[in-house]
Order: sequence, then structure tokens, then C-alpha cells
Amino acid sequence: MAEQKLTSIQKAAAVIVAMGSDCASEVYKYLKDEEIEQISLELAKLERLSSEDMQKIIEDFYGLCVTQKVINEGGVMYAKDVLEKAFGTQMAASYMARLSESLHTKPFEFVRKADYKSLWMVLQNEHPQTIALMLSYAKSEQAAQVIAELPRETQLEVIERIAGMNRVSPEMISIVEQNMEKRFSTIISSDQLEVGGVPYIAEIMNRVDRSTEKYIFDSLSERDAALADEIHKLMFVFEDIVGLDSMSIQRFIREVDSKDMAIALKAANEDVKMVIFRNMPSRMRETIEEDIMYLQNIRMSDVEEAQQKIVGIIRQLEEAGEIVIAKGGEDVLV
Repeated sequence: MAEQKLTSIQKAAAVIVAMGSDCASEVYKYLKDEEIEQISLELAKLERLSSEDMQKIIEDFYGLCVTQKVINEGGVMYAKDVLEKAFGTQMAASYMARLSESLHTKPFEFVRKADYKSLWMVLQNEHPQTIALMLSYAKSEQAAQVIAELPRETQLEVIERIAGMNRVSPEMISIVEQNMEKRFSTIISSDQLEVGGVPYIAEIMNRVDRSTEKYIFDSLSERDAALADEIHKLMFVFEDIVGLDSMSIQRFIREVDSKDMAIALKAANEDVKMVIFRNMPSRMRETIEEDIMYLQNIRMSDVEEAQQKIVGIIRQLEEAGEIVIAKGGEDVLV
């Protein structure tokens, strides 16, 4: 079988053969199930290869490994320079092109690793065109947070420039990237991510089931009441419905299945029941009250699940900007 007729999977199988069983078993740990299946099938079918063909495959594999390594270590521009010196311009271009799609290599990688506060510190005094270019490579949530911090007139300029951005020369991108990465490194390491903290715990607690939430808060309150209170202030739980305004309550009621509402209110405290019933149409209230009366042998876990569904609906409406939830003593906008 001539080397040039081999498929990528067949070449991968040949490399596995060359590695030997011990190394191959280690490589298999990092492969997906379908990749293992494909390569194993080709291993079973692989014909005897000449030493010349095997040498070409191994050299090609080595070149791709080197390309991957230098891109990871120094970025695209650094890799291009190293590879051209090692393999020549033509082979370097070939390796880069073959890996570019699988690597998804993009400029400004340090931007996507950063928390938005650090990004904002770097960009706040930059020209709108520079801000627009960098935000074009940022994650959408990063870009949204940075744009929200910009002065109103700058916001419009940046948005217009991002929208109108089509093609930028690689040379220009490289210059801006190198300059900004140097400036960025003087402020904060790009490997420092915004992780953990009380807000993050509150987000987690907002998504756990009610029984887990109750257990954690009961236990945490005994060990660190102040921390439990701080987390709770950033959350929204079923009992916090009493703090919503009437329009918000009426809005989420329209999205809740009547069966879930009846189960959720079966074991709810009287304050929550009162505020929800007060904002229901009279006919709906009568129906729900009748359903509650006939609900028998309902497990507490079912009640908690129904309450969690309602809380999820409320959070979705808040994220969509349809209702406002005041947390931690925030002032409600009127």
C-alpha cells in the first residue's frame, strides 16, 4: 500500500503500530470512543507497510506534534517562525494549515482566559477601534460586560466598529496582540481567572435541589452564620416570592403549570400562599385551592421539586429582563 493513498485514520493506525502496545495503551486513554473504534478497525485491516512509507508517516506525525507544541507554547506567529526554520516555508505552511482547523487557534487567546474586570482595566483608555478589535475575539459575555462599563458615546462607537468589522490584516492583528498582551501582563497574569467566591456559590445554590439547599444552609448556618447570610442575600429562593412586586408575581404565575402551583403551595408557608393567591385571577385561585385540598400523600420531595420549577421560571424571567429581583438590599428601580 503506497503512503500517499493512506487515509488519516490509516496513518493514525500506523503511528499506533510504531509506538508499540505500551505507549499505544496510554494514547488510547485520551481518545474518544469513536476514535478508538475507528483506529482499532484500521489496525485490524492495515496491510504491511514498507519501511519507506512508515518513515514518511512517522516524520509527518513528528512535524504535526512539533507544530502543536510550538503553537501552544508561543502562539501562531512564534510557531510560524520556528517551523519555517525547522522544516522550510512550504512544509511549515502545510503543518499550520492542517492543524489550524482542529486547534481553532485564534489571536488574543489571553483575552478569553481573563476575567472581564482585568480586561476592562486594560481597555478602558484605549481607542474604540482597538477595543472593538479585542472584543471581537473575546467571549460574548466578556464583551457584554466590558461594553456595559464604557461611556455611552464610546459604547456606540465600539458596537458600530465591531458590527462593521470584516477583515483585518494578520500583520495588524499581530501588532495589536503583542502590544496589548505586554500591557496586560503588567496588570495581571492572563492565567488568573475569576473563580469561586460568594457570588459563584450563590449561583450554585440557586441550581441545586431544595433538599440539598436546605441541608447546606442548615449546616453552614451552624458553622458560619455570617457566610450563610451573605450567600443567601445573593440568591433567590421560593420563600423570597413574598418580596416580589405584584406585576412580577402576576407575570410568573402565567408561566407556571397549575398542577405544579398546587403541589408547590401544598406545603408553602402562609405568607407565600397569601401573596400568590392575592395576585391570581379569582377563578384560578378557586381551582388551585380545590386542587390543594384534594392532594393527598404528596411527598415533600415532590413539593420541593415543584417549588424549584417555579423558582427556575422566575430566574428565567429575570434573565430575560421581564421582572426585577432585589437581592442583598439592592434598591429596586422604579
